[in-house]
Amino acid sequence: MSFLDAAYPWIKVLHILSIVAWMAGLFYLPRLFVYHAQARSGSESSETFKVMERRLLRGIMNPAMAASYVSGLLLAVAPGAVDWSAGWFHAKLAAAVALGVFHFRLGLWRRDFAADRDHPSACFFRFINEVPTLLLIAIVILVVVKPF
Repeated sequence: MSFLDAAYPWIKVLHILSIVAWMAGLFYLPRLFVYHAQARSGSESSETFKVMERRLLRGIMNPAMAASYVSGLLLAVAPGAVDWSAGWFHAKLAAAVALGVFHFRLGLWRRDFAADRDHPSACFFRFINEVPTLLLIAIVILVVVKPF
């Protein structure tokens, strides 16, 4: 029995927990941006949002994303765990990469807010806030139902 075989259930636990933490951040950070976009630059509330956004991204979201990807990779390379010819798995990987791209873009918007640079409107962030929800729905359906 290999290490990955023995550790597989614990790696899966780490993967699920890190996904939950990461998704919480992906849902919350755009919502903070909605409120921050409505705050006047330099105001007390704007400065508070800057701290909240930085701590959320660096303290929770970045580590959770890293743990999600590392544990997911370990699960994928475990012997016999993945049918690499299954279409659902490739679609799931594409959705996971899309979440990473979204995460990266959120980080760039956070930098814009931190530097008091121009940024999209509150309405834009309300719309963007739905992206991780749609990707999560797709990922769960792909993993559970394995439609193709």
